[in-house]
Amino acid sequence: MTRRLRRRWFAVAAVATALTVIAGCGSSSSPAASSSSSSSSSPASSSASGTSDPAGSASGSPAATTASSSSPAPSSWSGELTVWHYWDGKNADTFSAMAQKYQTAHPGVTIKVVNVPGSDMMTKLQAAVSSRTLPDISIGDLVNVPRLVQTGRLVDLTPLIPQADWSDMYPAMLSFGTKDDQQLSIPVSANDLGLMYNADLVRQAGFDPAKPPTTWDEMKTAAAAIKAKTGKAGFELFTQAGDNGEGLTWNFQVSLWQAGGEFLDEGNTKAAFNSDAGRKALQYWVDLIDAKASPLAPWGEFEKGNAASAQEGSWMVGIWADKPPFTFGTAQIPAPADGRKATNLGGEQAVVYSSDDAREKAAADFLAWFDGPAQNLSWSEQTGFLPVRRSVAEGAEYKSFVAKTSPRMQPFVDALPTAHARPNTPQYAEASLAFAKQVEKALYGKATVEQALSAAEADVNQVLSATP
Repeated sequence: MTRRLRRRWFAVAAVATALTVIAGCGSSSSPAASSSSSSSSSPASSSASGTSDPAGSASGSPAATTASSSSPAPSSWSGELTVWHYWDGKNADTFSAMAQKYQTAHPGVTIKVVNVPGSDMMTKLQAAVSSRTLPDISIGDLVNVPRLVQTGRLVDLTPLIPQADWSDMYPAMLSFGTKDDQQLSIPVSANDLGLMYNADLVRQAGFDPAKPPTTWDEMKTAAAAIKAKTGKAGFELFTQAGDNGEGLTWNFQVSLWQAGGEFLDEGNTKAAFNSDAGRKALQYWVDLIDAKASPLAPWGEFEKGNAASAQEGSWMVGIWADKPPFTFGTAQIPAPADGRKATNLGGEQAVVYSSDDAREKAAADFLAWFDGPAQNLSWSEQTGFLPVRRSVAEGAEYKSFVAKTSPRMQPFVDALPTAHARPNTPQYAEASLAFAKQVEKALYGKATVEQALSAAEADVNQVLSATP
């Protein structure tokens, strides 16, 4: 390796930037329709077809499996608990196996696992509320928890889960299910965003892939240099609102938090992003685009090998584990030199629906067991989800597992203490789309940073002022 290759990306970027000026090269891709089906357009939520046998359901026809136990029922409570989830493939199989393990340890309790496609989950739950055929537990995307809270059918899990368990979970994971002094949901899986980069392109540009940029200025310099030397974008941004806005919003919020800003105010009643921090974050994105270092194109240029880096979800490490499209590396997302590290939290949360006290306690007991240290470690190792317990994520056993089997996952694990939660409001989806539509205008040069954020503020406040 040459001396130059041992330097950080940004260390040789100034030379390449000068070459850009001399040669006058570099152009961005033509804008086109956005696709939200990509890896980091939104937090990972699998649509489940499952491997279970089909069975009927009061709210439709999801697939169901019942893991039976021949052991005698316990004296405290016995019966069947129904759990709806949308995981598929290995994740679904792993969950079913763990439900069976719980049954073996709790004779008389049967866990009926019902697999509902992710796209149908909220519709079926809403129908089940009306028909009073709710399951005992449902597990779904954490951003939907505030909408479930509105049903008035969720059980306060605070007294039903040991306090030591709550204290071991990352605070951002607990924010979605809070209402007043109640905790109405519990995290069961997690993912977040990190920097992924094409080591081949980075090396082609004369940089050391082992030393990625750590600050915004380093990223801007390196991305421009990569564009100049390879003709390909240095850092892909999510630039199009699409039909739900969340791809752009989910990615931009990281930069906003890094700059010290917030998306909504503390009560989630008004927009808070039209601030010095918001303007700084959006200007960072605009600067990357204006320098031709980031493309204006539908999401997916990095995954196609047409961009050297991007913010991607932790789940991509597992997806690319066996057959990566190119040699890739991972790191935490660069932050402003005077800012703070941040990432965006995704994952699934479980809720318990009201019934009788004994059944609610039994449902909570299953979730407490599932989130226990041994189970959370096993679940994380088998599925590739990040641990929801700090003691597991920072424990020697999990760290050793990651180091041996998937070292590129470690930056995502290290970022968990810096994770932020999206606002806990049932109107978040509408606010996300309203925000993204206006910010897109700044990215495409149709509005200034100030104009875009002011317009977004007005639109988001209008959404939040409406009765959910």
